[in-house]
Amino acid sequence: MTLEDYRSDMEMCCRCSICKFIPMERIVGTQHSYVCPSIAKYEYHTYSGGGRMGFGLAMLDGRLEYTNKLLEVVYNCHMCGACDVSCKYAMDMEVLEPINEVRIKCVEDGHTVPALDSVINNMRKHGTMVPGVKARRGQWAEGLDVKDATQQKTKVMYHAGCRTCYDKDIWKVAQAAVKLLQKTGVDLGIAGDNEICCSGRAYQMGYKTDFLKQAEQNMELIKRSGSEILVTGCSECYYAFKVLYDKFNLKGNLEVLHTTEYLARLIKEGKLKPTKKVAARVTYHDPCHLGRQGEPYMHWEGKLLTADHIRLFDPPKEFRRGTYGIYEPPRDILRSIPGLKLVEMDRIKEYAWCCGAGGGVKETNPEFARWTASKRISEAESTGAEVIVTACPGCEQSFSDTIKDNRSSLKVYDVIELLEKAI
Repeated sequence: MTLEDYRSDMEMCCRCSICKFIPMERIVGTQHSYVCPSIAKYEYHTYSGGGRMGFGLAMLDGRLEYTNKLLEVVYNCHMCGACDVSCKYAMDMEVLEPINEVRIKCVEDGHTVPALDSVINNMRKHGTMVPGVKARRGQWAEGLDVKDATQQKTKVMYHAGCRTCYDKDIWKVAQAAVKLLQKTGVDLGIAGDNEICCSGRAYQMGYKTDFLKQAEQNMELIKRSGSEILVTGCSECYYAFKVLYDKFNLKGNLEVLHTTEYLARLIKEGKLKPTKKVAARVTYHDPCHLGRQGEPYMHWEGKLLTADHIRLFDPPKEFRRGTYGIYEPPRDILRSIPGLKLVEMDRIKEYAWCCGAGGGVKETNPEFARWTASKRISEAESTGAEVIVTACPGCEQSFSDTIKDNRSSLKVYDVIELLEKAI
């Protein structure tokens, strides 16, 4: 697909501004009505989903030249997909896809930003998008006695992900996940030092060619291991393996599960039993790429019969609306823990506010990333929770840094950490 393929979607935008807010009947107050961080921060239509659709059309028609301001708008987007699902509450049109294609066109035309070029060059050279790393990629797993999936056949492969592998503060999450899976007798392996980046973030930054090259390498490694199931605790890795690899017909029959999905299943089967009390009042943050963007990719082949404001497809086209993301497994785990009280924020599930870590914004505009995270921290504090719980290392890093900056009393945990405490 190219930007041209989404022309009718972009032409269909009527500037209703639904992409900026959560659906009206879900709004409980003006404080938490916005769904898109970019428009909430910059307060100018161009920064919204609809605004980006407008200049996507202008780029196609040659009415827009590349300028520093254009690139500033293009890359000040977390690619969280909130505009997309809010629009699709009432409309049948793609919003996030053309926004992503605008970035791909920028890269193909040679208009990028140095911060993202640096990240991608690091992935090309070292297989990770985390620059300046000193630890070995598989160092987090030392002493776990887990199979090397590059040397031994294994049914289940655990993919830790770049952020986890190179942040010692998050090693404990991956270690807990492996221990819990081993406890149930799962035939588990890891790639260790040979694990490479899923490259999902590269695609969201617009570097489609680099994404595809890395994805093919990943699938070759997985196929050689004999793995039937890939499990990851990183929501961006989950999105890459489950959705993007499927979109480009690379996933095959591989079953992709988030750690919360797999462990919630094992709890229901009685193979894991949380029995120890964990007394805490917690609120759960839905990661964008596990939640609204984590639902299965929907393949469709057909033709557009009409290209007016009411479009007809043959055969009928089903749209990804965020409805079937991974929402209940993390919550099921939290509810299964004795002593834990779960309280919800105003914006949850497909309408959750982003943590600020996605889309390359943390690299290009860290101030905007912190601002976005601060808004979510304030929302979590308004529930009276002592702990904000998530299921993604990117979210955990973003919240931990912002809590320190804001001197908040909130604590941050991954769902898996709390489950380990209870078992």
